[in-house]
Amino acid sequence: MTKAASIKADTMMANRIGGSGMCAGLAAAVLALLMLLVPARAADPIFPPGSRIGMVPPPGMVPSRTFQGFEDPDKNAAILITTLPATAYAELEKSSVADAFKKQGVTFEKREPFQLGFGKGFIVIGKQVVDRTSYRKWLLTAPADGLTALISVQAPEQDKIYTDVAIRAALLTVAVRDTVPDTERLSLLPFTVAEMSGFHIEDVLPGRALMLVDSPNGSLHARLLIAALQGGPIDPSNRDTFARLAFDEIGGIRDVHVTMAEPLRIGGQPGFQTVAQAKDAHSDTDIMVVQWLRFGSGGFLQMIGIARADAWNDVFNRLRAIRDSVEPK
Repeated sequence: MTKAASIKADTMMANRIGGSGMCAGLAAAVLALLMLLVPARAADPIFPPGSRIGMVPPPGMVPSRTFQGFEDPDKNAAILITTLPATAYAELEKSSVADAFKKQGVTFEKREPFQLGFGKGFIVIGKQVVDRTSYRKWLLTAPADGLTALISVQAPEQDKIYTDVAIRAALLTVAVRDTVPDTERLSLLPFTVAEMSGFHIEDVLPGRALMLVDSPNGSLHARLLIAALQGGPIDPSNRDTFARLAFDEIGGIRDVHVTMAEPLRIGGQPGFQTVAQAKDAHSDTDIMVVQWLRFGSGGFLQMIGIARADAWNDVFNRLRAIRDSVEPK
């Protein structure tokens, strides 16, 4: 509809509402009243990157670039979102929150149940003085789908915006999403992975590491860890020794027999490859293990692939395809 047609339609509606005896001003007032009767659409929860927990933050707070949550740096107010395993809630519910607050230098005030859209948790409120400034503290703990949500809030006590009413209203909007999109999880890493070769994401350690698994028909065939680490050998001639020591730190394997240890270039950078036969320390299954180190300036990438020996020929080529697609950001 054009702007002119829209105006004409509004005018015709006003005439129908007002009739011949209703003045234009009264008709406009009726239209305004009708608009007020239409409920405003609630704001959608904002989910920090990589988090299944989100909320509508209080006005003035924006998503943080340094932690999962929201902040108002000018007022030193913040909301920190963290998660624990689902089993943690029962223990936290029974724990002495007052003692935990005291250990952190927070004066405990009260604890009360708190009802959310997905279930009931509890909220703890206290105060803390830091550098002569008194802060209000709120800690919401709630069981969610497969996890325990912890929402910690801090705001200056005298602030007129982040009042108890405003914080409670924001906490009521806490929501849980079923999953975090893979693209979002990968965006948290200091490297990119262009080729998955049939593997899927098992876990992401933001800023540090990625765990991929291959589990056709629900049976685990292979696993690949990709980690960005600081340091590395200063002298290039020590890369073989460095690689051997790094390989020796791999956990969960035993009866290791190294079949290959050689330098190679990975992505145009110097690297080192170590391949070994071994047994899984828990199941006693015959496995193969490969470690690739890709050295860079001030750090290195470590890639560790472990697969069942009977699937190694197929898996190894797929692991190499993933390895060759990894690039530091």
